[in-house]
Amino acid sequence: MRLTQGCFSFLPDLTDAQIEKQVNFCIKKGWAMNVEWTDDPHPRNSYWELWGLPLFDIKDSASVMFELNEARKSCAPGYIRMNAFDASYGTESCAMSFIVNRPTSEPGFYLERTEGPSRQIIYTIKSYSVANNCEGYRY
Repeated sequence: MRLTQGCFSFLPDLTDAQIEKQVNFCIKKGWAMNVEWTDDPHPRNSYWELWGLPLFDIKDSASVMFELNEARKSCAPGYIRMNAFDASYGTESCAMSFIVNRPTSEPGFYLERTEGPSRQIIYTIKSYSVANNCEGYRY
């Protein structure tokens, strides 16, 4: 299974040169960048772990690529994504988000079915990565 979230998710993985071009595009637009990671990429998990501090007022892509490479060293078994935030409207709104690193084996999701009152069927998407790791192991 291949996780498809964010920009470029239906394309093959971006190379570092392609990632750097996207970072340069974001910098030219004046957007702030950040790097995040997680081992649970559930579609409703919008709270990934922030790697370092948000990168405001960056003028060159080298500092963003440095942070990405440091995150890859530390968080290799998980997913890493980059976000770009546009503050031109007075609020930080996400203008671009894309995955830049994936685990070698993507665990995927399963559908859990339960019956509620009056035979109501309730479906829940659950992550194999959360189910396979005992409490306290992931963080």
